[in-house]
Order: sequence, then structure tokens, then C-alpha cells
Amino acid sequence: MKIKGLADGSYLRSINRRTLLKGAAAGGAAVTMGSLFAPAVRAQTAIKIGYVTPQTGPLAAFAEADDFVLGVIRELLGGGLETASGTIPVEIVVRDSQSNPNRAAEVARELIVDEGVSLMVVASTPETTNPVSTQCELEEVPCISTMAPWQPWYMGRQANPAAPEAFRYTYHYFWGLEDIIGTYTAMWNQLDTNKSVGGLFPNDADGNAWGDAALGIAPGMAAAGYTVADPGRYQNLTEDFSAQINAFKSANAEIVTGVIIPPDLTTFWTQSNQQGFKPKAATIAKAILFPSAVEALGPLGHNLSSEVWWTPNHPYTSSLTGETGVQVADAFSAASGRPWTQPIGFIYSLFEVAIDVLKRAADVSDPDAITESIAATNLQTLTGPVQWGKDADLGPIASNVSKTPLVGGQWRLKDDETFELVVVENVLAPEVALAGEMEAIA
Repeated sequence: MKIKGLADGSYLRSINRRTLLKGAAAGGAAVTMGSLFAPAVRAQTAIKIGYVTPQTGPLAAFAEADDFVLGVIRELLGGGLETASGTIPVEIVVRDSQSNPNRAAEVARELIVDEGVSLMVVASTPETTNPVSTQCELEEVPCISTMAPWQPWYMGRQANPAAPEAFRYTYHYFWGLEDIIGTYTAMWNQLDTNKSVGGLFPNDADGNAWGDAALGIAPGMAAAGYTVADPGRYQNLTEDFSAQINAFKSANAEIVTGVIIPPDLTTFWTQSNQQGFKPKAATIAKAILFPSAVEALGPLGHNLSSEVWWTPNHPYTSSLTGETGVQVADAFSAASGRPWTQPIGFIYSLFEVAIDVLKRAADVSDPDAITESIAATNLQTLTGPVQWGKDADLGPIASNVSKTPLVGGQWRLKDDETFELVVVENVLAPEVALAGEMEAIA
């Protein structure tokens, strides 16, 4: 494989850039090279991949591996990418969403209109993936996203599952809330509890999807014998969780779950311990995916649990180099001085998919050809298989969503005061080895 580094192809835009391009091609008299739009009409000599990521703000932990992965990918792309159009240089243009949905949409449009990206990739929670995907759909730019459950990505963009053609240019791969329900309840079934669960759901795309009375996690939890006490939505970066803690005490909740940003978990869990609320299990999505977030809690982080998307021991290898997860994670730690973190796998696989798509596209200058290549993807990546259309249980949604494996884990405080993430449940992905059993919080 060959790949390389700098692109300058940009595009015209009126209602959207594709509309104007088609008009210019069809009626040369309408738009000329000497017109207002002249800078946008030039031969494509390279490919630009746009990447939007929350490198700063409360979601910054999701981007901790960005610099490392981008360095690896840029080195691999150093000699140009062999495509159906020949060997073409590639540039990855990165923009920071600052953990703000409005900013994510703004920089996505900049990448499309000003930079002329041929393919957009985006990761890390619906606050980032959704506005970028929506902008790409409007502008008819192919987009691949990950690291957000598929329900808030799909339903959060007002999609109708019966009309999958609503999304022509945007494709997503990750797990769904049905996988959360199966994994979390299997973890809790290892403990002796009263099956009363307190739910923490913020007023954002994730929280509204998880906490939806009909489509969220509560109905599935109920089917598994668990009752969820939901005190209602709260605003991100809340400073006082006393109302939620008192509601969980009233419900005699022995389990807490939710989808929380890292700063809010620190506030909630510290106040819970101060106010005498000590459940047997706290299985929290989003907030404790990362070593840095658990380290911030000190000993209070021991035996907190969460979903696990990827570990170095997952039995998958890089489609680019053949390296194992252990080799990639060790390289990250050597480069950064930090322990491995789950986004390493998914940011890496995001670019694996992007490169594979561009290699197979019939014409890398044609957004429709790139989109057709995305739809035809069947790739084994560092995080497992990515193939749109393979998940029959999703029905028409599978055209735009490819599910990835999910297991459950617990953070264990070691003697040296560092934390280790131990896989304790693999009912939905038995190919991922267990490393321990679920333990109650002391």
C-alpha cells in the first residue's frame, strides 16, 4: 500500500457545492473561470480527508489518542495512496470542535467549503458526530463517523427508519443501546442486588436517547428484571447532584447507570460518597472510558464499571500494518507516556476505513463514487469488522449503521495506585477474553 501527504482540491458552493459544480459543468456560460467562483474550479491533484474531533473542552479525553494515531496514519500515507485514479497524495485536515455542537457544524462547513475535503471522518459522542454528519448530508459530502451509539446518531438526526434513503452520504459504525442493555444487565446479574437502578441522563443527544421512555434503556432493563428510577434530565456541568442522589436513595437503588461527561461523574460520585449514597454497582457510560477520568477520582474509582469498546487484547489486527492491538497500544504508551485508552482503537480504525474506501473508489474526485465505496465496505479493522448492511436485526437502518462488538469491564485500583480495566463480561462478544468477574463496590 502506498499513501501520501498534501492536497489542494476545493469545490464550488451555492445551495450546496455539488449543485453549483453540476451547473458549471452543464452550462459553462453560466459560471466561468473568471467569475466570482473562479478559485473553486481547478483540477484535483490530491485528496483531502477532513477530521473533526473534540480536542479541547469537557470531551477532550475522547481525543487523547488523536496525535498518536494521526502521526501513524500520516507516516503510512507518506508515499501517496494507490487509487483507481492513480497514486495520489493525501492530506488530513483536522479541526477541533471544542466539545461544542455548534462549533462542530461550523468547522465541518469550513472543511467542506474552504478546504474542499473529499471525505469527512468524525468521532466522539453525538455532540460531535451529529452536527458534522448533518452538514455533510446537506453538502453531499461522504462522511464516516464512529464513537457514538447508533441510536442518538440516527434518531437524533430525525431519521425515519422506514425511509433509509434519508441518509445518502453519511455512514456510522459503533454499537447500540440494545448492546448496552445486554452487557450491563449481564454484568449486574453477577452480583446480588435488588435490581433497582438509578439513571443519570443529561439533557443532550446521548442522555435524551438513553433516557427515552419508549426507545431508551429502561424498557430493555425492565425486560431483564431491572427497574430504572429516572429523576429527569439535568444540564451538563451541573455543580450539585443532590436532587438525583436523593431520588436514588428514595428508590433504594443499589445500582447506578447513565451516560455522563467526565467532569460530571467526578462531581456526582464525590457528592454521592459525601452524602452516604453507596450503590453496589456504578456502571457509567462515556465518563469512565479513560484512565485519566478514573485517576481523577482516586480510590473512589475502584470497581466502577462501564462498557468496553476496545482493549489491546481484542483479537483483531490492523488492516494497514497487520499489527495487533497490543503492539499499537504499546506504541501509544511509548510515544505519550500514558496508559492505553479505548479511543486508540476506534480513531485508528476510522482511518483504516477511510483509506480502504478511497483505495476502492472508482473515482476519488466524485463524491458519489466515494459514497458507493463506503456502502460496499467489508473490512476487518483493529476494532473488528466494519460492513454496512450486515446487521439484519437493524432492518433498513443497517444501510447506514454497522455494529461493532461490545463487552463490559471494571476499573481495578492496583497497589501502585494506577488503574487497570478488567473485562468481566463478554456475553455479546465471546471472542474477547474475560480477565475477571464483576465485583461489588466495597
